[in-house]
Amino acid sequence: MEDLTQLAYAVDTFYFLVMGALVMFMAPGFAMLEAGMVRAKNTSEILTKNVALFSIACIMYMVIGYDLMYAGGMMLGPENTVDDVLASGGDVYYSARSDFFFQVVFVATAMSIISGAVAERIKLWSFLLFAVVMTAFIYPIQGSWSWGGGFLSEAGFVDFAGSGIVHMCGAAAALAGVILLGPRAGKYNEDGSINAMPGANMPLATLGTFILWFGWFGFNGGSELKLSNIDEANAVAQVFVNTNMAAACGAVAALILSRLAFGKADITMALNGALAGLVSITAEPLSGTHAESMIIGAIGGLIVVGSITLLDKLKCDDPVGAISVHGTAGIWGLLAVLITSDDATVTGQLTGLGAIFGWTFVASLIVWAILKFTLGIRLSPEEEEAGSDSTDIGVAAYPEFKG
Repeated sequence: MEDLTQLAYAVDTFYFLVMGALVMFMAPGFAMLEAGMVRAKNTSEILTKNVALFSIACIMYMVIGYDLMYAGGMMLGPENTVDDVLASGGDVYYSARSDFFFQVVFVATAMSIISGAVAERIKLWSFLLFAVVMTAFIYPIQGSWSWGGGFLSEAGFVDFAGSGIVHMCGAAAALAGVILLGPRAGKYNEDGSINAMPGANMPLATLGTFILWFGWFGFNGGSELKLSNIDEANAVAQVFVNTNMAAACGAVAALILSRLAFGKADITMALNGALAGLVSITAEPLSGTHAESMIIGAIGGLIVVGSITLLDKLKCDDPVGAISVHGTAGIWGLLAVLITSDDATVTGQLTGLGAIFGWTFVASLIVWAILKFTLGIRLSPEEEEAGSDSTDIGVAAYPEFKG
């Protein structure tokens, strides 16, 4: 029996670490997606943000965030006060350090969402200071309310892998930043018309989307937490299939709707449709049938096209569509749980949605405002025109093709 327990511990710990590595692979996915969706003159800057924010998230979550989110989970100190093993479902255990690794890449994911939404006009160092606060305090505090065993878990809030806790949280922080930043220069005309500012590299954006799609199997699959018995192995397989089908249906639905609405099959809408399908199913990829997951993903793909269009009309400038993909689709994902899960209640889901969005938006708005009225958060018109690669980084991503 002891040998079986040790084997289960080893299997579940290894599975957790591998799934965490898959989620970490989403970091280059975000970097490539955002690099493809911005203009050439801002590419090196957004790549720098993605490398730096991941590093900051890892540091701040170890120093402060993990202990704040999971009380007593201190990772630093002379004796590393976190327990060597962590209970998961009674008599099954896995390494607590594998849990930290899995959780820290989720924090970085939430922060990566913000990067694209505020792209092309934000000051690099103000953004990185916001990343410190977001990953050390804002994200862990709301995470403690649910995954940390707080009042949302007691209220019956269901969010399997983070449609709200991770994705909507990141989108709410991004929305606060976008409101205070304002749109990019030249994006909107006085008569209300919109000027397209196409990204520089659709192959990179497509590569980034496929990387995110791939990494999402770790995001959702790892959230099952263990693998070491027949029921859990079957559950992980169910999560993988449902996740994949939601993404596929989200992409196709967005592609069809863009063709009907705009007369063209818009590649950016198809990419965002796949991601919206993934975000939509993340709140509950286990309990629903494959058909239900396909419908949830497809609706997410339709919603994101409408959301991106509406936000643009409202002059909410989001260069990559992050607020719609992760926020609007995240809200849909939380509500879709009511269709597939017997454990979810309307009250619980609405409470969680309101608490996470409200806390993150207000706290982020305060932090962004402090930065705005002290260091400043926006590039000057001259700097924005020149591009942040030249003003903040000093290295052009495409030196042969400046502009």
